[in-house]
Parts: sequence; C-alpha cells; structure tokens
Amino acid sequence: MELRDLAEQIVFATTLEEKLRCPDSITDEHPGASRSAPASPGRPTSLHFKASGAGTSDFPGLHRLEQETERGRLLHFFANHELLATELMALVLLRFPDAPAAFRRGVLATLKEEQAHTRLYLERMRAYGIEFGDLPVSGYFWRSVAPMEHPMDYVAALSLTFEQANLDFCRHFAQGFQAVGDSTTARLLEGIYRDEIAHVAYGLKWFRRWKNPDLSDWDAFCRQLKFPLSPNRAKGLTLNFEGRRAAGFDGEFIDALNVYSHSKGRTPSVFVFNPLAEGRIAYGARFTPRKQPQQLARDLANLPQFLCRQDDVVLVPKRPSIQFLSRIKQAGIPLPEFVEYQDPTSGLADRLGGRKLGRLRPWAWGPDSVELLAPLFSQVTGEQRSAPERFHPRLAELYSKAWSAAFLRRVWVRLPEPDWLCSEAEMGVEVRSLSEAEQVVARIRGAGHHRIVVKEGFGLAGQSSVRLWEPKILDTQRRWMESALELGQTLVVEPWLERVVDFSVQLECGPGGLKLRGYTGLLNDAKGQFHSNWAAPHYEHRPPTEVGAALDARGDAVARVHGIYRELIVQLSVEFLAAGFVGPVGIDAFVYRGSDGRCRLKPIVEINPRYTMGRLTLELMAHTVPGSWGQFRILNPARVHAEGAVGFLDYAARLEQRSPIIRSGAPVLRIAEGAICLNDPAEAKGYLATFQVARLPLSVSRQTD
Repeated sequence: MELRDLAEQIVFATTLEEKLRCPDSITDEHPGASRSAPASPGRPTSLHFKASGAGTSDFPGLHRLEQETERGRLLHFFANHELLATELMALVLLRFPDAPAAFRRGVLATLKEEQAHTRLYLERMRAYGIEFGDLPVSGYFWRSVAPMEHPMDYVAALSLTFEQANLDFCRHFAQGFQAVGDSTTARLLEGIYRDEIAHVAYGLKWFRRWKNPDLSDWDAFCRQLKFPLSPNRAKGLTLNFEGRRAAGFDGEFIDALNVYSHSKGRTPSVFVFNPLAEGRIAYGARFTPRKQPQQLARDLANLPQFLCRQDDVVLVPKRPSIQFLSRIKQAGIPLPEFVEYQDPTSGLADRLGGRKLGRLRPWAWGPDSVELLAPLFSQVTGEQRSAPERFHPRLAELYSKAWSAAFLRRVWVRLPEPDWLCSEAEMGVEVRSLSEAEQVVARIRGAGHHRIVVKEGFGLAGQSSVRLWEPKILDTQRRWMESALELGQTLVVEPWLERVVDFSVQLECGPGGLKLRGYTGLLNDAKGQFHSNWAAPHYEHRPPTEVGAALDARGDAVARVHGIYRELIVQLSVEFLAAGFVGPVGIDAFVYRGSDGRCRLKPIVEINPRYTMGRLTLELMAHTVPGSWGQFRILNPARVHAEGAVGFLDYAARLEQRSPIIRSGAPVLRIAEGAICLNDPAEAKGYLATFQVARLPLSVSRQTD
C-alpha cells in the first residue's frame, strides 16, 4: 500500500476500523501533490467534533479516580487525543509530499504507535462501561495544527507541544491510577509514556535541523508557535523534568518552560505597575520624577504578578529571569504571563497577539496608564469603558489629600464611637494661598499643636510634604509652599500627631459599591515613606489587634473599630459610585496619642483610589496557610547593610537560608512559614521587596530608617 493512500484513508475514513488499520507493507514511491487540510477529518457521527466554544465534558482530576466511571471518562479524553494525533500525522504526509524521506518514514512509525495507543485506550475504557463517542470530543488539536504551512509547524505544534505535554499527563495519571489500585491502567499509561518520549525526541531532532541556528531551542520554539498555541500548552499539571531530559531537551529549555505562563482559554486581564501616576496627575507632562521613585518603579515592575491570576498578563520593561521565577514557583505562587514593553508606541497590541482581554488593571489609573494602555482598549471585553471614562477630572480629584480630608470632615459626625475619634481641629485643611496657609498654621498652633505638617494635595508618599517644627515658618519652608502653589497645587495643613499604630483598610469598588478586602498593619519611616505592611489571622474582617489595644483594653475594641469602618465604607461608596470609579481602594489610618495621654483614631489619613502595598500584602496572604502572620517589606541598600548583608544578593541568600519556604495544607499547598524575595535581587539596584510568613506573630518594630 502506498503511504499516500494510507494517509488519505486515515484522514477521510468515517469508521474507526479504517482509521486504525495499517498494513505491514507500505511504500512511498508516489507521494503525489500536496493536499489542503479539510475543516475536520472524516469520523463516525458519534465522534464529530463539538462546536468550538460549546460546553465541554470536564477533565477528571486525580481526586475522582476512585470512581470507575470517572476513570473511563478520563481514558475517553486520552483516546480522542491519540486518534487526533493519528489523523494529524496522516495529514502532514498529505500536506508535505516533498518533505525528506527520512522525516516521512519517522512520521509513519509514530503514526502506527498512535493507532496502537488508541486501540489500547478503547479496550481499557470499555472495561469501565464507556464506549468511544459516549462523550463529546474536542477538535482543538485539529484546529490548532491542521493549518500548518511547513513541516516545522507540525513538529512544533504536535511533537513539541501536545506530545510534550503528554509527558506530564501520562506520568501524572499513571501515578494516580496506581494510587487507587488500578495497576493495569497504570502500566498502560507508563508504556505510552515511554513511547511519547521517543515521539518528542523525534520531533526535537527535526525541529533543530530546520530552526534558525542562531536561535536557542526555546526562542525558536516560542517564535514558531502560532496563536492560539503557546508554550503553556506544552506542559501538564506537574512538569516532568526527567522525561524531557530523556527526550533531549536542554536545561535552558526545561527551566524556561517551567516558569512560562500564558492563558489556556480564559480571557486574561492586563496588569502594569505605574507607581508614579499621582505625579502625572498633579503636574501633567511637566512631571519629572526624582531618581529614587524612578528606580523603585524599575526594580519593582513585576510586583503586579502577585495581584493577578495565573492566566493574566503583566506588562514589564524587562521579563524577570528564569532563576527568579523558578524560586517564586517553588514557593507555590502561580506565575502569570509577562509581556515586555518600552513605550506606548512600541506595538503593545501586536505583542498581545490581538487577543480579547478581560480587564485592564494598572496600579493606578492616570494619564500615564491611559497613554500606555490605550492601544488595548478595543480588545477589552470585560469593561466597556472609553479612555475618558477610565480617567477624568472627577476621578483625579479622588487622589487628592485635600479630598480625603474634606470627606472625613463630612462624615465625621455620622461615625460611631465618637469618643475614640480625632477632633475636627486635628483634621487636614485645604489651602490655596500662602496667606491662607499661614492663618491655618496659626490657628492650629493656637489650639495647642505646635508641630505641623504641610502636604501637597497630590504627591508621592513621604516626598511631597514639609514639617513645620520651629516656632515660626522658615524662609525655606515658605519658599517650598510658594513653589507648590505656583505649580497649581493646593496644600493640606494639619497637626503632626504622635502616632502609636498605623494601619490600612483595603477595599474593592464594583458596580454595587465598596467591599472590604481586609486590614493590614502599616509601617512608614520617619519621613512618611513606606517601609512595610503586615497581616494577622482573620485580617479579612479584623483590624490589627494593636489598634484595639491602643484604644481600649476591653476585648471588644477591635470589633468596635470594625464597626466604624462599616459605616465609613457605606458613605465612601456613594462618592466612588458617583465618580464612576471601579477598582481597588486603600485607606491609610492611624491611632495617635493626644496631649492628654489618651489614644484616639484618625480613621482617614488619605484615601488611595489605586492598588497599594497593603492590598499586595493581602493578595500574598491568600497563598499562606490559614492562621498565618505575614509581612511585606521594601528594603533599600542602607537597610540591607544595617541587617548585616553586603548587598541584595547576599541578603536574599541569607534570608532564604535562614527562613526557607515550608509549604503545607490540603487540598491546596500553601506557605506555612518562610521568606521569599518578590523581585529579582540579582537585578535590583535600589529596592528589594520581601514577604515573610510565620506561624506566630512577627516582630514588627516602629523604629525604621
């Protein structure tokens, strides 16, 4: 029988008997002309592909293999995959009759084994009462591979993607069947696994022969795959390093695949870290950030990976290293897809492959994020909002410290526990001129507060304020205020209060208003710049116990503080819904000691309509064992040196050696204790973020640099 005739029989036959029949003697003397791929292969009616996007029969997991019917259903999936591989191998013989003879002989040998695998699956699933065609079958493999334009497309998509993934699935489920006592099926899968190693090795050999010799295997593989395929389809539930090494992959390829992530079907959301947004809001195109904030934005550009889900996309100037991502994955934290960008005109939409997107989630909406993400607006399906609706003057106002102070004044009289709250005289006052500022300063000092802080209405934390400690306003302080006012800023003047405990309240605003996400403790340095956040058990609905302890020794103090915020959130929801805001919100607050020695609560210091480090801390806590304590820190070189390390790499090595990650819990493994760096210490120049988890309260000191 001619090889071409066999290939046509397998692709176009409408019975399983014909598709799985192969004579012993086959020649390839008349390969004929190239044939186009049909929309779908011939099949019996019961095995026609379900419509693309139609409902699926879910893939059984290991936990369901105790049930015999579930074992049969799983084997039904595998049988369809093997039949599809058989049909696609026959198709490649029809599509590329001029391919090297050795390649065509290898395809034939592999095709015969795929036929045998299909027959084995059919026989075994019948033992569980399942016939082939009893369940819907997917044509995803066919739709993904059949449009191939070169044999290299075939080896990249089938051999190096779908068959490579089978190295994981076969070994994973062989162990699962063995665990439930089904050694017969376990042996079947182990045998197919050994065959798959040879199939992948065959594809890798030809891939290397055809690829650009100047590219690594990994880079060539990524470039060869065509949407919707990605390297994420080349791996299963747990990466099988041993099988890949046996197939001939090098360590660089295996490590890169291990940390690669890309959506397998869910519409991804897009995240980006733009912590300088408030500077752009305040000064527009004139804004020139200082060196340190720019360095922070560069060093911590990957942090949104801890805010998003595995299938989401994080935009970064430079993709994190494989070594760093491997450590994050080993800690049990899923990895998103990273897409590099340099500027808003750098073809961002093209690099995202024209995909539909669920949501756009910058760290903060502002002129900079609108400019960057505008090319993606037309691809968004989860939020039908134009650029003016994503950011406009009413939303800009929410970033103002003056707005936060004014809101607190409006709702103050309606909040419960008035004896615990700050007085009206201790709230910030907005001023628009130097003379007005001087009057407010005099009034505050007349009320007994001799230390005062003046803040720009818009500005970066700890970098847009001046403290008036002296009896009179100094010339340098007056010039600072004049300069800010001349640039169009308003100022907020308020007493400097003796803080006892800082904390934050994390919220999410949706169509129904604000919902509480949790509380974190908060540490700022002496200049008001962020130092760390911490979270305790039950952070979802309990302020830090230090807050309640400072306000009242009674056991119900924490619950009463929570009641204050329940009422405040109701009032704040009205404002945010009126502004059309959707997204994360953080409130900074503190307990302070008054001149009479009593502690009181300032429930709002400022409101941040954006992601915050406190929100990041709560998202990290989702990866910890319930009942854990967690602390998120940002360290600079001085802090690292003070803790005995000579640099970020040395600090990271000491941290991970002193406090290695320990995971526990079921059915999902989570971090029980240990510490991890959240950005790459080998690349960081000015800032290193860390997260530490403990089973007991962490020692948190208010003494910071």
